[in-house]
Parts: sequence; structure tokens; C-alpha cells
Amino acid sequence: MNELDIKRIFPQVAQTYEDGKRIIYLDSAATNLKHIDVINSLNDYYKKDCANVHRGIHTLSEKATAKYEQTRKTLKNFINASREEEIVFTKGTTDAINLVARSFGDMIVNEGDEIIISELEHHSNIVPWQMLCERTGAVLKVIPVNDDGELLIEEYKKLLSTNTKIVAINYISNALGTINPVSEIIDLAKSNGSYTLIDAAQAMAHTVVDVQKLDCDFLCFSAHKMFGPTGVGALYAKHEHLEKMPPLFGGGDMIDTVTFVKTTYNIPPQKFEAGTPAIAEVIAWKPALDFINELSLDYINGYESEILAYATEKLTSLKGLKIIGNAKKKACVISFIIDGLHPHDIATLANKYRLALRTGHHCTQPLMRRMNVPATARASFSIYNTKEDVDHLYESLKKIIELFS
Repeated sequence: MNELDIKRIFPQVAQTYEDGKRIIYLDSAATNLKHIDVINSLNDYYKKDCANVHRGIHTLSEKATAKYEQTRKTLKNFINASREEEIVFTKGTTDAINLVARSFGDMIVNEGDEIIISELEHHSNIVPWQMLCERTGAVLKVIPVNDDGELLIEEYKKLLSTNTKIVAINYISNALGTINPVSEIIDLAKSNGSYTLIDAAQAMAHTVVDVQKLDCDFLCFSAHKMFGPTGVGALYAKHEHLEKMPPLFGGGDMIDTVTFVKTTYNIPPQKFEAGTPAIAEVIAWKPALDFINELSLDYINGYESEILAYATEKLTSLKGLKIIGNAKKKACVISFIIDGLHPHDIATLANKYRLALRTGHHCTQPLMRRMNVPATARASFSIYNTKEDVDHLYESLKKIIELFS
């Protein structure tokens, strides 16, 4: 894409603010910018087609339902699920992980069983499993990482045992950008008779994810990290699991029959989709998926790899700046610290240079402790960022370092 295409497709890129200047957005690991067709879709639903989905027989309901379910079909193809019924709409990745931990976890995990996660995990893939362990008496085990932020696979092999029920790992680290060897992790778990959950929040807009090829049991992801709306995501689960799992929430649409004596439940995925869903957001997710498909994940991955290599070379040359996380396989994320400056101060000063950076522990406090830092500043890039953006980041950080040297 050229610069004009980027500004047309992502309006925020060309947006100027009160001072007439543009903010350079380098926070895509938190949420990425939204495609113009996503914005228009949200607007069109509320202006033209607003109606509740499912069960309505009037034209507007049928139209909204068709568009809503078309997103499910598109997602099925996007991740190569074997059937549409394996896609459950959720509020996002966190919601999906909690659904698995509460429904599937409570169903199969008992006292003395073990759950394996890693030091790279986001809090949303730590806390639900801790809560499950507290409820059941299970034990949480953690795969360590090396100083570059890479999982120690040999240590993972040692952790696997006959008591291991679930292995829950992220595909890509939101804090360091590490790309984990998920295929190997899943294969080892399967050989051990363990179930697998992959937190793919950071992967879906950057690399091809094929659930049949991976053969994971569960995959969780969010629309807002795929150029889509906030507040909606999905859980992929093998249909055999969804059939056995009890619903987490009760209410409309997830029932078959209701009496005051007994309620029977709908079939998957409706069994897990109680109440009125985020209709506009689900519908608007489809144009984001269409954009990724049209551009291709291979193109996106190649473009971002060039940006990452360029940014890494530039920032590494800055005296006093240290990149935290130097895995051999990385996504387009650079976490860093600067000697003598707290990361919060870095982001505050960078903001004065019109840079939107993320700072803090990135919901990975255990990982920050492992890397011996209180927090990091993080620049995360996407398809709408350019080498000129990297140059501006470099020059701004250089001025900040010179100011405090």
C-alpha cells in the first residue's frame, strides 16, 4: 500500500488534532486502527438495519441476522475451522479464556491435576487458571523463558506429566513480541494426553492461523486487534468439546425449552451466546477480515518484518537504550528501557513529540519481574506505519536521551 491508500483506508493516520499536528500511532499491540469499511459498517447498521438478531421474522431482523452469521462463516474460513458451529462469539480474548476455564476447566480439572502456562502470558491467560486452581485444588506450573524472552522448550517437556490437563500458551507475546513455537507446544501436549488453549490475540492480524493444522483444542482472539471493533471476539473450540461443556451464562437465545422445573439448552454455539450480542460490532468485524484476506497475511507479515528490522537497527544504535526481548522470531513489537529514565517518563516525553507509545507492565507483571525491569516503553507497529514513523521515533528518543544525559 502507498501512503495515499493508508490515509484513505485508515482515517486516523491522516487525522490532525487541536494543534494541527498528526499523532504517530505506535500502540497497535494494545489495539490497532480501524479500517474505513469497519467504521462505515457500524454507522450503517445503526442508521439503516438496526434490529435484534435471531428469532425475528421481519425484514430488518432477518437482514441483521444474515450479516451477523456471515461474520461467523468468514471467521470459520479465516482460521480453517471444520464447521461454523465451532465459532463462539465472545466479548474478546479475555472473555473467551474465562469461558474455557470456567466451563471446560471446571468440567475436567480435579484436585492434584496440573495446568501449564508460561512466563510470557498476559494476565488474562494467568488469572483465570489461578482461579480454576483455587476452585479445584489443581496446581499451576509455569514454563520459564531465557534472557531473550524465548520459551525454554526443554523445561516445558519436564513440566509435562500424567497430571497435566491443560496447556494454555500465547501465540505471540504482547509485551516482547516473541513468537512462540505453538505447533511444537501443541504436539507435545497432545502426545501427553493434555488439552491445549492458544491465546492468539496478538497473532491474528500478523500470521496465518490454521486451527486444523495446529490441532489445538481452543483458540481465543479479539476483533479490535484485527482492524475491527472493540468489545467483540471469538472462541474457537472443537465441536466435541462444545457439545459436552455446560453453558456459563443463562438467558435468551441459549435455551431450547424453559419451564420452572427444568431448562434444556440450545446447541453450540448458541448455547454459549446468552442475551443480545454486540450485533453492530460482529457485523463490522467482517470488513476487517475481508481487508486482511485481500491484502494477505503474507504481505502483512513481510511488510511488518521490514519495519521491525529497520526499527530494531535504528533504536539499537541509541546510547543508553536497551531493547527488552530479543527473540529470534519476533512480531512487530519493540519493548525498551532508557538508562536513568522511568518508562512512564519516556512515554510522557514521547507524547510531546506526538508519539503514541504504551508504557507499563503491559498486563505481564510476572514477565517484567523475570526480565528484571519495573516496566518498559513499547512501540508496536502495523501495516499503516512507515519507515518515516520509525525515523521520527528515533529522532524523538535521541532528543530525550540527550536532554537527560
